[in-house]
Parts: sequence; C-alpha cells; structure tokens
Amino acid sequence: MDVPQQQILRIGLTGGIASGKSLVAEIFGELGVPIIDTDEIARQIVAPGQPALTEIVAEFGADVLTPAGDLDRPSLRRLVFENDSQRRRLEAIVHPRIREASLRASAEAEGPYHVFVVPLLLETGFQQQVDRILVVDCLESTQRERLLARDNETPEQANRIIDAQLSREQRLAAADEIIDNSGTRDATRQQVLALHRKYLGICGSASGRAE
Repeated sequence: MDVPQQQILRIGLTGGIASGKSLVAEIFGELGVPIIDTDEIARQIVAPGQPALTEIVAEFGADVLTPAGDLDRPSLRRLVFENDSQRRRLEAIVHPRIREASLRASAEAEGPYHVFVVPLLLETGFQQQVDRILVVDCLESTQRERLLARDNETPEQANRIIDAQLSREQRLAAADEIIDNSGTRDATRQQVLALHRKYLGICGSASGRAE
C-alpha cells in the first residue's frame, strides 16, 4: 500500500479561522476530490470512550465534559486559548492522533489527489505530510466579523483565537497556491475550478514521468 500512496498528490488546505476553508473544501468535494477533514477526525478521536478523551480529562479535569459525558469543546477552547502551556499540552494529546488518522484515511481513499483540511497545518508541522500548501485568505477584519457572527464569540476571545494562530503574512509566505475568499461564493468556486485543473495536470505530469 505504501508504494501506490506515494503517487497521490497531497494538498494541505489551510487558512486562518473563519477564512472559508470549509467552503473551499466543500467545492473540491463537489468535484469528486477526497477530503480529509482534520476537524472531523479531531471530533472522532475525542468521542466518549476514546483514549484521547480520557487523557484530556486527566489533564484538564472533568469540567471540560458536558453532563452527557461528551467533550465540551467551547469550554476547552476558552481554557486553552487563555494559556499557551495548556494549549501545547492539548496539542500533544490530539495532534499525533489526528495526523495518524488523516494519513490512514488518505491511504484508503482513491483519486489522483487528496485535500487535507488542516487549520493549524503550519503550526503543527503537518506541512511535512503534504506536497503543496493551499491557503484560503481574507483580511483579518473579515475573519473577526465572521467569527463573531458564526460562533457568538466576544471580541476579546475572537482576537485571542486569531492571535494564537500564525499571522496572515506567515501563511501567505508558505503558500504554493492562494484562494482569495473575500468575494462571492461563485468567485471562490472559479478559483477552486482553476486549481482543480492545475492539480490534475500535476498528477498527469507525474504519472507520465513514472511511466
């Protein structure tokens, strides 16, 4: 399985919070591209009964659980974004598991290229697992507006979340491709379609060289 998997083009899709990663991933998915969503994987690995949840409770206490025994993600997020050391402890628990599950999902998927949706791709070193980095970009002011509307965060918490991530300039400097998601959905879709053609072309060129 390892040899064929090397031929799959891996695209790391990232961007700041509320930049529009889900929209871009949705459009790629509509084109038939396998999407490996690390946020979804993260939810799976912290489900009740999973070892990661047990470790999180041991580290942060039972207050991070809902009365039903599920992880209270908003409470945990508020806790770790107020304390860098606590955030790093949480990352040490979940990120290796997310990486392992993501690569396993890719190995089981088909298609010439796969899109990994990784919000903290650069912060966690996940860029080492992908061939190209695609950054979804918009102004930080737009991120903040979307975050306040979407998650009902306070302005202070929204700023802490944004500040905890890499800067917009750092993400753009690392990008192989950039999608500007500050306009309409159709404008974003057209950019995705262009990249879809580009990635298929890259896959075709690689396949030709291998033959």
